Amino acid sequence: MRNLLPVIGIALSAALTAPAIAAERNDVIFYHPDGTGVAHWNAMRYLTVGPDGEINWDKLPGMAIYMGHMKDALTATSHGGATTHAYGVKVQADSFGLDGEAEITAASGQKMSIMLEAKAAGRAIGIVQTGQIAEPGTAVFVASAKSRKSVDEIALKVIESGAEVIMAGGEKFMMPEGVAGRHGKGARKDKINVIERAKELGYAVVYTREELAALDLSKTEKLLGVFAHVNTFNDQPEEKNAAEGKPNYVPTAPTIAEMGKAALAILSRDPDGFFLVAEEEGTDNMGNFNNAIGQLEALKRADEGVAVFHDYVKSKPNTLLLMAADSDAGGMQVIGPDPDETKEALGEMNMRDMRGAMVDGAEPTAFKPFMSAPDRAGKSWPFAIAWPTRADVSGAILVRAAGANSDRVKGKMDNTDIYKLMYLTLFDREVR
Repeated sequence: MRNLLPVIGIALSAALTAPAIAAERNDVIFYHPDGTGVAHWNAMRYLTVGPDGEINWDKLPGMAIYMGHMKDALTATSHGGATTHAYGVKVQADSFGLDGEAEITAASGQKMSIMLEAKAAGRAIGIVQTGQIAEPGTAVFVASAKSRKSVDEIALKVIESGAEVIMAGGEKFMMPEGVAGRHGKGARKDKINVIERAKELGYAVVYTREELAALDLSKTEKLLGVFAHVNTFNDQPEEKNAAEGKPNYVPTAPTIAEMGKAALAILSRDPDGFFLVAEEEGTDNMGNFNNAIGQLEALKRADEGVAVFHDYVKSKPNTLLLMAADSDAGGMQVIGPDPDETKEALGEMNMRDMRGAMVDGAEPTAFKPFMSAPDRAGKSWPFAIAWPTRADVSGAILVRAAGANSDRVKGKMDNTDIYKLMYLTLFDREVR
């Protein structure tokens, strides 16, 4: 009961104030491919289907310019941006489910996130993440902390949130310090075994893609996936991954598409509806390490996730698929000269352009340009990736959408509007 009492208190308080669910059920999938701007999707399109091709991201009918400034900064942080999505109000950039260290009143008037409101109203909820369990893009929807560095505290709060589905990496933050897990040793100073706590709460626990695939999802009520020691990807420069013999992604971990499909199989059975938040975090971290090879793989995986979620919406049009990043990781850009100028423009750059910007190609330790898939004339084109920074920037970010209320995604949308559209869809009520 030591850990149950706070959760019970929160749940009872929420139940007293939660809005009623609309008679005609509408569900929400919020998909957050972190760190992605238009240039990222263009690069992935060139590589996989060619400049005239169409990726899954292109097929979403709703489109708006994303306006992501914070209360005290033009460029969002991952934790501040996620907090705005979860509460619908501007907060300080250094915020994790709070406004700095102050409690938030959400745009709905409630002192809780939209996901906890949905849970209190009887919805099934799920968070799916390719990063570690305390990553803010998903964790902020069910947990608050004075610092995003409080990963032990956040991990426990996520497990005790009542979410029916939780999938992520981060076994390191779920196991006591020095205790061996499936992926490595734990690092929790408080000695709490969070995975054992999850089992006490009724979660089936899986650790690999194979174990997830073998699970009978039709009989699974609560699922915890623990798929890596930290992240399900190796977020470091491509040169270092090559030197250490590491792939971009952990081979035993499921992709965001596989996790998302499993999550929907469980959540969609709830007669009162569901709210799912999913994040591909590799698209952010690879960009922050200026790893073009890893970034393009992360983008391909993110786009496979789009297909899974869009296919679900096409079969269940009462579901809103809403998709947005909160910032642009690394300011990634494509350099694509005429093939006759490739050697001069790309091959002699020695990994930097004439003004000193980092330039990446298709090899980790020697420059070789990427080649696009063929265009409509059957011609492939060379290109390179240029990086102006390792930081997150306020890039060209788009909101994309399909399904219920997706016709409202047009023109431009503030980051607070993400919450407002999800709230309208879940509860059939406008908030300002």
